Amino acid sequence: MSKKAVVLLSGGLDSATCLAIAKSEGFECYALSFAYGQRNSCELKAAGNVAASIGVRDHVIIDIDLRKWGGSALTDDIKVPDKEDLEDESIPVTYVPARNLIFLSLATGYAEAIGAEDIFIGVNSVDFSGYPDCRPRFIDAFQKCATIGTKAEDEGWKFNIHTPLQVLNKAQIIGKGTALKVDYSLTRTCYNPSEKGLACGRCDSCYLRRVGFAEAGIKDPTPYI
Repeated sequence: MSKKAVVLLSGGLDSATCLAIAKSEGFECYALSFAYGQRNSCELKAAGNVAASIGVRDHVIIDIDLRKWGGSALTDDIKVPDKEDLEDESIPVTYVPARNLIFLSLATGYAEAIGAEDIFIGVNSVDFSGYPDCRPRFIDAFQKCATIGTKAEDEGWKFNIHTPLQVLNKAQIIGKGTALKVDYSLTRTCYNPSEKGLACGRCDSCYLRRVGFAEAGIKDPTPYI
């Protein structure tokens, strides 16, 4: 029988690739998405389309209103900066406080409930926006915390947090996903999309996506404004 895995699925390029990788490794995938008050809520529709395209055992969407405290351009009335306005060494205002810590905690609860020991997340520390909750040190620490804080500790097993994109650049991610037949036209990654779900083409996320497709030598199917 296939092993169960919870896969965090935002509907973006990275998470879609991560789901395809988990599926290719023989896992029975349970996709988990979040409606957290994000500006780019069109990603949720994309997540549903990606889940249907790649194939999952179940797709759960959890509502968490992170706009209650804001603190990010994605969850507050803060302007999303264009790529050229960002400082290379600073954490951008598009960072959502503790987002991956919150998401992985809920993914751990979901995994424990369905009897899954494996969780996949599409974090990356090469072509990314400098978010602290995407770094290997955080993932390693959380994996230990998840094991100690659940019945895994008493039953003698541990959670495995898979980060298959951790050391890949965007071009490599796109190449890997293309080989796995990911339909990137279904994905949405923009931080500041239009009401119709068109990518802005100016934010850091759009920049990384555009450069990735160009370097991979693959046509970018993204609908930009």
